[in-house]
Amino acid sequence: MSKQQVLENSQKESFINQVIEDYRICCISREASLLGRKEVLRGKAKFGIFGDGKEVPQVAMARAFKRGDFRSGYYRDQTFMMALGLCSVEDFFAQLYADPENDPYSGGRQMNAHFATQMVDEEGNWVDHRDKFNITSDISPTAGQMARGLGIALASKLYRTSEALQNTQFSVNGNEVCFCTIGDASTSEGVFWETMNAAGVMQVPLSVSVWDDGYGISVPKKYQTTKASISEALMGFEADENSPGFDIYKVMAWDYPMLVQVYDKAISKTRETFAPSLIHVLECTQPQGHSTSGSHERYKTPERLEWEKEHDCIKKMGEWMIEAGIASESELKAIQDEARKLVKEKQSKAWAAFTAPVKDNLKKVVAIGKQMVASYPNSNQMLEVVAKLEKSLDPQKYVIIKSAKALLRLAGSDLNDDATSLLKWLREQIHQSEDDYLSKLYSEDENSALSVPVVAAEFNMDSKTVNGYEILNHCFDQALETKPEVFAFGEDVGHIGDVNQGFAGLQEKFGKHRVFDTGIREWTIMGQAIGMAMRGLRPIAEIQYLDYLIYGLTPLSDDLATLRYRSAGLQQAPAIIRTRGHRLEGIWHTGSPLGMVLNSLRGMYVCTPRNMTQAAGMYTTLLRSNDPAIVIECLNGYRLKEKLPENIGEFTIPLGQAEILNKGSDVTLVTYGSCIRIAQDAILKLEEMGISVELIDPQTLIPFDRNHIIAGSLEKTNRLVVLDEDVPGGGSAFILQQILEEQDGYFLLDAKPRTISSYDNRNPFGSDGDYITKPNTDDIVETIYALMHEADPKRFPKLYFLD
Repeated sequence: MSKQQVLENSQKESFINQVIEDYRICCISREASLLGRKEVLRGKAKFGIFGDGKEVPQVAMARAFKRGDFRSGYYRDQTFMMALGLCSVEDFFAQLYADPENDPYSGGRQMNAHFATQMVDEEGNWVDHRDKFNITSDISPTAGQMARGLGIALASKLYRTSEALQNTQFSVNGNEVCFCTIGDASTSEGVFWETMNAAGVMQVPLSVSVWDDGYGISVPKKYQTTKASISEALMGFEADENSPGFDIYKVMAWDYPMLVQVYDKAISKTRETFAPSLIHVLECTQPQGHSTSGSHERYKTPERLEWEKEHDCIKKMGEWMIEAGIASESELKAIQDEARKLVKEKQSKAWAAFTAPVKDNLKKVVAIGKQMVASYPNSNQMLEVVAKLEKSLDPQKYVIIKSAKALLRLAGSDLNDDATSLLKWLREQIHQSEDDYLSKLYSEDENSALSVPVVAAEFNMDSKTVNGYEILNHCFDQALETKPEVFAFGEDVGHIGDVNQGFAGLQEKFGKHRVFDTGIREWTIMGQAIGMAMRGLRPIAEIQYLDYLIYGLTPLSDDLATLRYRSAGLQQAPAIIRTRGHRLEGIWHTGSPLGMVLNSLRGMYVCTPRNMTQAAGMYTTLLRSNDPAIVIECLNGYRLKEKLPENIGEFTIPLGQAEILNKGSDVTLVTYGSCIRIAQDAILKLEEMGISVELIDPQTLIPFDRNHIIAGSLEKTNRLVVLDEDVPGGGSAFILQQILEEQDGYFLLDAKPRTISSYDNRNPFGSDGDYITKPNTDDIVETIYALMHEADPKRFPKLYFLD
């Protein structure tokens, strides 16, 4: 036998083994889906959504996925994960059961098929991404993964083009491809089109696989997509010899050899040239319907259901294997039987691992409860609680906790040794549950933004007085100079240095790959920031005005703000979102929707600097941490004069540290941002009227006054006014909750707290409209004077506004 024949036979044997292994993985995945659905119907899990019908294309995709690559996918990629060895059957069921101890992807925080791999260690330090299969933490909102995928792909391009970023633990010359997966119906979402357009313009290594099973839950694709085909609808995006764009491929979900060939060709080209690709996987099936919440028999015709049986991808792959002589029918049957047996065995182990500690706790609480029954006069009621708990089938932990609380309530205030023992157990369980479900919303390690050392701004007699935007310009200059991982981008950020000149001249100095313009597409600007930050870069992404943040709020709320929490600390994305707001004119250039921001972005820090020096210190703090944040600069402060600190780029502003700007004894006035200057003007007028106001700037709203400076002020003044440019009950509601509840400020007040805010309507154009609808100096003077009149009408007699 010749050397060539030996090689060919070796390759043939390797190919056959790979095919058989792929078929085995497909069968295991299908059996896991089938059994998973049964577990939901049995009540052992609350909900299930599975990847059945997509198994064969996913094993083909897994073949093309290399170490160092990234996946930004959706919730049907279980077979892909199994093919890469990233999801065992036990892992699959542990997540289905929401097992906080054994779900390796989210610690029981996400529903099944939401995957993630470790990207940071327990101390928040980055691990080496180059030799790992990197899976970014999935989210449920359809197409939400697309924007993040764009940023991950862009990071590869930046790593390849930046000399200063070579030989890091994040990339090997930018060779990493980002694989996006999405269901066909979800391509109707705007973010899909925004991402595809951006990737085509930017030419980044993004490969998008569309699993097309013909429906979006019950709605057929003819109602979803022009021409009922996403690849046909996207033909205008296809690259040609004259202009770059996407490479578009079509392949059938049941055609295993062609799937392998297409994925190899598409990904190889994307990896080498950074030309993005779309792989439209047609004729997928969905044997169990969309999820366990309903039945696809309700909306699919008998003909369609029969077609799906005949075109099931695993069935078709098996037929091809028999025809190609790779395996016999009996051999395939043996693989299927083995898969069924394996899945059942591993499911049982996962269920046992999940329920064992629960059963132990149940026995403990029942035993203590029975002892308590003999000691308390209301023993019959206690006995009912214990009996109900003892008879419960497969109880969850919360049921045992509720029973323990019921027993302790019945015990009343006289706790004997048994009740005390039960109380100790309860406290331990609550503490553990809080760690399981309330931890890791923010960084809890030494890299936290709250742990950054405070460095005061330094000034001397020769310190220059400059425009506010020049303070920022010096800050960003220093960051770009000293940190090669820092990148800045947004609408108009590059060539003209942003509309307010914060980056003026910095593209020319540092290059178009460090400071660059984007299209008008807020959602994917945020996605760029998220994906880049997940790969060790430090993006500063700009949204031009706070009003326009609404366009980019979805990825921030659903993805960035939840990332650390939903991955149970496996992943982080320390992105900085820069915007400006508060005072200008017109409905969409004067908004301060802080209530929306505060309620949507828990998991991010919210910084509201009153001037550009404060903003610069906050940027420096954030760049030394691993927490994401939004910084809202004062829109009307760029041309105001400020002293330029001598240590710009070095001084920091501690987050959550409120500052007393004016000492007073009669009233505590709390506000932030642009309202500070209005408040200071009002304080001068109130002083003339004999009223002493203590003005406090919290500086950041999340975190809020960690040292309880405001409560300390209320001990002296006993009166509180909150000034906020949001609608009534907007940001002020959050601020009041923090002061009155978190700081026990309610007990320090001698009068009802007052809020001064805008009105329910959006703010109109023009100075007259601005004066009427937004808080102004007169509003502050009148509100605080009225508060003092109520306290001492003789000293502060009635004025015109009190009628």
